[in-house]
Amino acid sequence: MLQRIQTYYLGIIIVIQIIAVSGMDFIRFYSEKFIYVLNAWGVSVERNPEWKKFLPSEFSPADEVVPKGYMIPVFIGFISLTLLAFLCIMSYKNLDRQLKLGRTLFYLYFVSVVSVYLMATLGSSWIDEKITSQEVGLPYWVFICGLPLAFLANTGIKRDKRILDSLKRL
Repeated sequence: MLQRIQTYYLGIIIVIQIIAVSGMDFIRFYSEKFIYVLNAWGVSVERNPEWKKFLPSEFSPADEVVPKGYMIPVFIGFISLTLLAFLCIMSYKNLDRQLKLGRTLFYLYFVSVVSVYLMATLGSSWIDEKITSQEVGLPYWVFICGLPLAFLANTGIKRDKRILDSLKRL
């Protein structure tokens, strides 16, 4: 089990998912008054420290209401990908099942990477305010780097299956 390269690829994917669920910020959207933060636990809203320079002089801070954050169950997807990668590692004795789980992991990982990318690019249109800037955090880039590892794990599983099938013919 440990001598196979796909075990290491899947182990790195598990570490990547743990980093993603740790609560660090994926994307931050800055508006004039608020900062919208997307992490694995949902969208939270913070007051922008520079919000006073955009206000008229007669504005009172008591008039402003902070919008509520939204709980998006993004962490459920990360946890399910982690469990699927672990299950793929543990099914090393049955290569047919491991290949099916590896393909499923790759396709689900691809869908989640596309959805996180769409949240980063189109997320500013979901907010009712004018977004002045946005920044992506380290977990965003680390999460995207896991997709090639899922592909490489699949190629390693296919290679092992091909070698064992050729030995069975002899």
